[in-house]
Amino acid sequence: MERMSGPYVIRGSVSVPESELRWRFSRSSGPGGQHVNTSDTRVEVLFDLAATHALPEVWKERALERLAERLSDGVVTVRASEHRSQWRNRETAARRLAALLAEASAPPPRPRKPRRVPRGVTERRLADKRRRSEVKRGRGRGRPQGLD
Repeated sequence: MERMSGPYVIRGSVSVPESELRWRFSRSSGPGGQHVNTSDTRVEVLFDLAATHALPEVWKERALERLAERLSDGVVTVRASEHRSQWRNRETAARRLAALLAEASAPPPRPRKPRRVPRGVTERRLADKRRRSEVKRGRGRGRPQGLD
């Protein structure tokens, strides 16, 4: 596994410099035995999205709009506590932040152009409906034929 340090790449040549990230550490729940009571392995990384100059302005506006529910005063917070090691939790949190920013700043998908339904599709659907109708009509009530 590669070690992450320095700027965290979001997409292409755009990255978040380490200086714009604030880290907080606290005690984590979960496994760890005697070690768990003495170490702060849970990691929170805070990134001030509203004040950053690392992202292009268009990306920043897009991310602010899409992450509005997650932001607190323009700051996005990502937590990680699944590993016993603080270092691995730092890597996980940084990766999550980079993925979150990449997804939030991505351009919107191209609008779907409505296409005409091919004639063969309509004909097959109607033929199947006729066939099914005949099957159901054949299940009519009454006495079976040929037993007179």
